[in-house]
Formats: sequence, C-alpha cells, structure tokens
Amino acid sequence: MPQLKDFQIIKKLGDGAFSSVHQVKRISDGTIYALKKVRMGKLSEKEKQNAVNEIRILASINHPNVIGYKEAFFENKEGCLCIIMELADGGDLLQSIE
Repeated sequence: MPQLKDFQIIKKLGDGAFSSVHQVKRISDGTIYALKKVRMGKLSEKEKQNAVNEIRILASINHPNVIGYKEAFFENKEGCLCIIMELADGGDLLQSIE
C-alpha cells in the first residue's frame, strides 16, 4: 500500500477549499505525478463521500483528454486522502484560458 513517504514533493501547484495539489516524484522509480491531498478532517460526511466518489469516477475513465488516475490512499498522520494522478505538465484549464 503506497504512503506519502514514498513520494518526494517537488513543488506546490495549487490550493482549493479543501485540497492542495503538488508535483511529486515517486522515490522508487523517479516517475513524476500530481498528488492531490484532500483534507478530510473538516469535511462533512457528504463531502467525504464526494471525495470517495471522485476517486471512483477517476478510476473508471480512460480517455486521452482526461487526467489519468493512478492510485489513492489515506495518510492518517495528516488526515488526508491522497490521490495520485498524471501530471498535466502544460498547466491546467484555467491557465490555458488565461
């Protein structure tokens, strides 16, 4: 089971109301990913369920125009749900629009 300590945080990419996204490198093989850390402690039960549903949706989609889901795990020490995804190295949609 993956853990946060298996990844080296390179830089923060952005923040949301309940989450932050970081560029990370998996220590074992050097692969670069995006890590979304969802702070679960302050979320209502409905919001926690929405976070789990996001993982289910990500895992079910395989399309070249959608960021690929890799894996997810809970980091109990920080109270976060961690979602590992492909890195959109060209930036996000907002950056493209601007």
